[in-house]
Amino acid sequence: MIRVRILVPVHLLKSLGLLRQATNKIGKMNKIVLYVEEAYDELVHKVSWPTWAELQQSAIVVLVAAVIMALLVLAMDVVSKYGAMGIYNLIHGKS
Repeated sequence: MIRVRILVPVHLLKSLGLLRQATNKIGKMNKIVLYVEEAYDELVHKVSWPTWAELQQSAIVVLVAAVIMALLVLAMDVVSKYGAMGIYNLIHGKS
């Protein structure tokens, strides 16, 4: 008996709803290979990667936002510290 292997594109199997049936018939190693191939295909052909300039601009935005958040946390910390000390001094009668 001669076995013929027919390769069908994954997107065609997905569109026909046959991907699950096709993967049920292949072994575990083939499933891993299929996963890696699909992941590679998605990363190379479907993902839009930022340019170097866009990446630098985004990094600057994140850095500025992180500094602003750190300053806000510092301000809240100082206010709560002196507020708590003031309340403590009022209760215990110290100046």
